[in-house]
Amino acid sequence: MRTPSTRTDLDTGADGADPVRSGRRGRPRRTRLRPMDLLRLGMIGPRTRKTRTALSALGIALGIAAAVAVTGISHSNQEHLLARLDELGSNLITVAPGKGPDQQPVPLPVTAEKMLSAIGPVRQTTATGATTANVYRNDLVPREQTGSITVLAARLNLLDVLRATLRSGQWLDAASERLPVTVLGDRSAQRLGVTGPGERVWLGGQWYRVAGILAPNELAPELGTAALVGWPQAVGHLGADGTAATVYLRSYAERVPQVQDVAAASANPGNPTVVAVSRPSDLLAARAEAKSTLTGLVLALAGVALLVGGVGIANTMVVGVMERRGEIGLRRALGARGGQIAAQFLLEAVLMGFIGGTGGLLLGGLTVYAYALVQGWPVAIPLYTLLAGPAVSVVVAALAGIYPALRAADASPTDALRSA
Repeated sequence: MRTPSTRTDLDTGADGADPVRSGRRGRPRRTRLRPMDLLRLGMIGPRTRKTRTALSALGIALGIAAAVAVTGISHSNQEHLLARLDELGSNLITVAPGKGPDQQPVPLPVTAEKMLSAIGPVRQTTATGATTANVYRNDLVPREQTGSITVLAARLNLLDVLRATLRSGQWLDAASERLPVTVLGDRSAQRLGVTGPGERVWLGGQWYRVAGILAPNELAPELGTAALVGWPQAVGHLGADGTAATVYLRSYAERVPQVQDVAAASANPGNPTVVAVSRPSDLLAARAEAKSTLTGLVLALAGVALLVGGVGIANTMVVGVMERRGEIGLRRALGARGGQIAAQFLLEAVLMGFIGGTGGLLLGGLTVYAYALVQGWPVAIPLYTLLAGPAVSVVVAALAGIYPALRAADASPTDALRSA
């Protein structure tokens, strides 16, 4: 009677399976890692090398923070601008003298203001007129030291049409427009050293009482460096000829382009080419567009920071592979495949990028909030920035970790164990 032979390790696989029944003679069954196991392996490096991980993620964090801060501040500024335009109105049109063939300003006709007010879609009309007077703090100031302050005649409805406000004092009325009374722009008051209403300034060779000081107005910044007096007073005593230097129109918002098309011909039918028609809100929009150039430059610098951060992660991963050759060799000897080793190190790089991206997102968001709070702007961070920040950092880190991961996967188990 034959005694059953005992199977040795040569007759079975490493896991005890019958090689004949398994169909894989002489080869051990391949091991598989569950996602949670792979995640735990990927966290070994960041968890055990916290300082190095933080420094590697710092470059990514700075790049993401710069991108979030720049886009957030830019959008907050735009939101503030749009709010101001909604408040002041984007349906304001200005008509002013243009330049003739000799490049000298051509005054508007006397009938320009009346003709412009007759345009159908125009709802309100007001004007300022030029004078020959200058204004000084007192009668001892030399005549040539004008401070670049212009003296303008003003219609009584100027503030209503421009939706301007007073910082202090009061506006001209039917009585004061015929008296030596003036209202100063905010910068004019600063240059003259006037702190409030009730003070006197030397204007046109006599003393004028300051009735009020204007607050800054984005749609009519030229009034900030002006001293405004009543129209009858300017014509009677300050050399004004009664013609409008600038006419301000308010039209229906949907009819602004049509009014712009006919404004020049209405103001000067004989020579419309010497009339300058503009829309102040377009100038504000152009100023916002000019700022986008600086935004693009800073975003480019943020991209450089991301690149530097990616190089830092790649360097950290390469050094980590060299330091952990013993660990790699042991895992390979125990049956880990090269793909599993590569996935472990690639996941470590991705985790560094995610940590940096999340930290940069928080840092950039706090920067936007603080800056907007100081400026009095609404906080506006685009949603795509919040989503793209961590995503971009993960992609950059993944690209940076490909080479170290492949290098770890190609490591020979015997060489790695020998160097351990």
